[in-house]
Amino acid sequence: MSNKTIVPQLAYVLHSRPYRETSALVDFITPQGRLRAVLRSARGKAGTLARPFVPLEIEFHGRGELKNVGRMESAGLSTWLVGEALFSGLYLNELLIRLLPAEDPHPSVFDHYAATLLALAEGRPLEPLLRAFEWRLLDDLGYSFSLTEDIHGEPVAADGMYRLQVDAGLERVWLLQPGLFQGVELHAMAHADWTTAGALSAAKRLMRQALAVHLAGKPLASRELFRKP
Repeated sequence: MSNKTIVPQLAYVLHSRPYRETSALVDFITPQGRLRAVLRSARGKAGTLARPFVPLEIEFHGRGELKNVGRMESAGLSTWLVGEALFSGLYLNELLIRLLPAEDPHPSVFDHYAATLLALAEGRPLEPLLRAFEWRLLDDLGYSFSLTEDIHGEPVAADGMYRLQVDAGLERVWLLQPGLFQGVELHAMAHADWTTAGALSAAKRLMRQALAVHLAGKPLASRELFRKP
């Protein structure tokens, strides 16, 4: 019989779906990475607790990729999200499920996720929060690129025009074409200065381009929520 101590982990539910008769298959984010686990008696108290945006403390059992949820308790107040803040939270969850490797520790992503949920609940502007989270996630996974230098190591010129080479970085171009980014917009992104005209919309386009290759061309279902009337 093993005497190994099971250490509880902080966690949030990313997604849950029915599993067998009374259980649920749940994706969690923890400081130790994304974990998938079976939650028994999901129709009871445990199922009520295992909802998105609720900070939890959980004991996970099992050595394989599919864990089992042991003791589970609330670890704080639930984050109450409504309207577009709710859609934004679901978007963050879907990004993490799609991009975060299973059982690959990313404690800074977990901390930033928790902080972003609180900021969304406080009613802070959505777009800067989403762009910051996307960039932090890309950076932590090793997919980020310089916003201040191009692929040749030259400083990004404020009056220059650039396109994203996803596998390399920003490339300066001299002929106008669709989808380019102005150097002044890139400077604003690098300093999170959203007072610069066009910077936020340019950041949204840039992050979509940067994320697309890592999403393997499959659309995010949560984005559709923003398009519904």
